[in-house]
Amino acid sequence: MDNTGGLNVAVVGATGMVGRTMLQVLEERNFPVAELLPVASARSVGSTVQFRGEPVPVISLEEAVDRAPEVALFSAGGDISLAWAPRFAAAGTTVVDNSSAWRMSEAHKLVVPEVNGDVLGPEDLVIANPNCTTMQLVMVLKPLHDRWRITRGVVNTYQSVTGTGQAAVAQLEAERRGEEPNMVYPHPIDKNCLPHCDTFQENGYTREEMKVHHETKKIMGDPTIQLSCTAVRVPVVGGHSEAVYIEFDEDFDLAEVRSTLEGFEGVVVQDDPAALVYPMPRHAHGKDDVFVGRIRRDLGNPRGLHLWIVADNLRKGAATNTVQIAEHLWRSGRWS
Repeated sequence: MDNTGGLNVAVVGATGMVGRTMLQVLEERNFPVAELLPVASARSVGSTVQFRGEPVPVISLEEAVDRAPEVALFSAGGDISLAWAPRFAAAGTTVVDNSSAWRMSEAHKLVVPEVNGDVLGPEDLVIANPNCTTMQLVMVLKPLHDRWRITRGVVNTYQSVTGTGQAAVAQLEAERRGEEPNMVYPHPIDKNCLPHCDTFQENGYTREEMKVHHETKKIMGDPTIQLSCTAVRVPVVGGHSEAVYIEFDEDFDLAEVRSTLEGFEGVVVQDDPAALVYPMPRHAHGKDDVFVGRIRRDLGNPRGLHLWIVADNLRKGAATNTVQIAEHLWRSGRWS
């Protein structure tokens, strides 16, 4: 960051898993925070969070709005976002929201900076952060779509329990200790896989699966891309994985696919199966990049491509992308 000065930054949901990760990312990336305003529920007001080695008191939403920070990073759930993001915006604060509240609103932009940061303008005061599964997916699809045009695809996700929150991590850990857990999921998660992320819809897909279908179209700016998804919760903590099959409008060269992906900011190719090199959640954990491997042509369709995509869902899938949107706005002179 090469601008001078700094910003007053509110983090709404600062005591949650994503909120705490946002604080860590803000610090690690040296975002120009002049004053941090951690915001949480009434029961957390008066407690502290750590930022740059110092305790910072948690304040209420009301106080944060009154203090009119330049930017507010939200990760407190859709209901809070719907109620409070417009109030912050009315006070002149730019809101970057990590919930599903505004993602498919025609009046709001859905942004992954490396993919479509150019859609943002000065009028955008409430900006939506995509779903974590969609986010890592479009980071890989974007350069391929620009080169060969994707027509359709099938996505199977293997999603970390951290995507559900701290209570889900506690359920997994209790099960592994042989204790009676507080059940977040409808079934045990340890030594199990649940083909059930979010609630089922009338069409047989879950809300999580439909997010992948709809959000990809919006972020990529192409409503003709047709993706179907099966989302599975797995007993993993480090990140989300995706087995992805896509079909192109034209033939492609595998070497060019790899070089195209290697040239895209934020994507790391790990594709050497002979040396047992491929993306895994335990290696993606704590990192901001999206990792892709197992790159191979389909056996039945010469225009079909298979990929394996992994990313830390709390980092690039949530907190890091939120901060990157704020960085993009800062570099573009939003607060100059």
